[in-house]
Amino acid sequence: MKESADLSSTRREYQAESLRRKDLCDDPVKQFSLWMETALSVSPDDATSMVLATADAEGMPAARIVLLKHFGPEGFAWYTDYRSDKGRQLQENPQAELLFYWYGLERQVRICGRVEQLTAAQADEYFQQRPVGSRMSAAASCQSHPIENREALENTVKKLQARYPQGDVPRPSLWGGYILIPQRYEFWQGRENRLHDRFRYSLQDNGEWCVERLQP
Repeated sequence: MKESADLSSTRREYQAESLRRKDLCDDPVKQFSLWMETALSVSPDDATSMVLATADAEGMPAARIVLLKHFGPEGFAWYTDYRSDKGRQLQENPQAELLFYWYGLERQVRICGRVEQLTAAQADEYFQQRPVGSRMSAAASCQSHPIENREALENTVKKLQARYPQGDVPRPSLWGGYILIPQRYEFWQGRENRLHDRFRYSLQDNGEWCVERLQP
C-alpha cells in the first residue's frame, strides 16, 4: 500500500482587500450580479462554472461542475438530462447547493435552496440557442447511463446527423432545465492569514434578507 500524499506544505496566501458589511448590497441577487460581472471581466471562460451539489433520498451527496445559464430574482438556472444522476437525485430530494469559486479574485459564493424544473417552453428556447453539435449530443445521450463504448455513442450521433441534415434536431422530451430558488447565500472573500471575510444572507419569513458576518 502506498503512503498517503502529504499536501500540508502546499499553501497560498490571500491578498485581497477587505469585504465589509457596508460594501454589500441588501439584495443578494444584486450582490451576486456585481461579483459575476467582475468575474466575467477577469476570466470569462470560467466565471459561470459552478459546483452543483445534490443528495439522493438516502442523503448520499454528489457534486459536479455545471454551467449557470441565467439568473435573477426568480433563481439560478442550468440545463441537463432529467435521466441523469442529478436529475434522479433532484426528483427524490428537490434541494441543492451551488458553489462558485473565482480563483483570481479569491472569492466564493454558496447558494442553497429548493429546486424546480423549468417549463418546456424555456427548455425549447434554450435548446435552440445551443450549437448544432451540442444539440446532437444531448439528443444522442442518455446521460449517466452505461454504454458499451464510445463508438456506439458516436454512431448514434451520426444517425441523428443523417436524419436531421439541417441540424434541426428536436429537444428530447426528457432534456430540460432546473432552477434553484435561493433560501441562503454566503459571500466569501479570502483574506491574509486565513482571516477571511464571510457574510451570510438568510431569507426571513417576511421576505426580507438577514445579513450576518460569519467567523472564518
